[in-house]
Amino acid sequence: MADFTSGGWSLFIAIITVVSLVALSFLCWILSGRAGTSSVETSGHVWDEDLEEYNNPLPRWWLNMFYLTIAWGALYLIAYPGLGAFKGMLGWSQEAQYQGEIAAADAKYAPLFAKFAGTDLAQVAQDPEAQKIGGRLFAAYCTTCHGSDAGGARGFPNLRDGDWLWGGEPAMVKATILNGRQAAMPAWGAIIGPEGVQQVTAYVETLSGRATDAAAAAKGQQVFQTNCVACHGAEGKGNPMMGAPNLTDDIWLYGGSTAKIAESIDKGRNGIMPAQGELLGEDKVHLLAAYVLSLSGGAKPAP
Repeated sequence: MADFTSGGWSLFIAIITVVSLVALSFLCWILSGRAGTSSVETSGHVWDEDLEEYNNPLPRWWLNMFYLTIAWGALYLIAYPGLGAFKGMLGWSQEAQYQGEIAAADAKYAPLFAKFAGTDLAQVAQDPEAQKIGGRLFAAYCTTCHGSDAGGARGFPNLRDGDWLWGGEPAMVKATILNGRQAAMPAWGAIIGPEGVQQVTAYVETLSGRATDAAAAAKGQQVFQTNCVACHGAEGKGNPMMGAPNLTDDIWLYGGSTAKIAESIDKGRNGIMPAQGELLGEDKVHLLAAYVLSLSGGAKPAP
């Protein structure tokens, strides 16, 4: 109801609700006049000469059930939200209930997470108890994108291969989970043209040791040096500060076929890692980062 831009909508809903309850009560009152009568009426429909459809009144107990449901509905709307913006006499709200449940859960489970908060990530990554907790957090919050085995999918990084777009040292992994990441690969098709895309594709494939058209790769190298080194570096080894991938390790986030590489160069890519800090809190992120580090063999030293 707080999303309404005008109080008129709240009043409209309240009026419709109250009128509906009154109309239902009036209908039951009309029907109750026939309840308990011994006279039998027919609807006037006759089949096969003498087969008539009766119009018997509702049993009294059935009508009383209707009255009870209407009374229950009225009491509910007085006690709880339902009449437009009226919050109810009890002051209940979904948000308040949610916050209460979160507070109760934090009071119960926060000490489990806080236990490891002051411990170095490299040590936490080796702790069996921490790994169990981190694994459960990963299963609850990360498997949708990275898979239950953390093997990733097209456009979602594999967390087991030791290849890190933003750096694999503990502080960077934690920062990635805590604050999220947003990477962008510009679309070069309109700038270098279809031929340029194919040439750069050939050169990029040679960086990872593939055999390609040497003449096309040579021309692609020139285009690469002009347009791509700012992010990927002169040797194509990437830049973790910008999230630019290493092009020499034959690991491909969006597919490593010639067609997929050409598509990435031609149309560009946009990747987003949602920030988990506000949702999980730093203590949970600490455990989650340690678990992710353990998947790739542990923490890596800072460069």
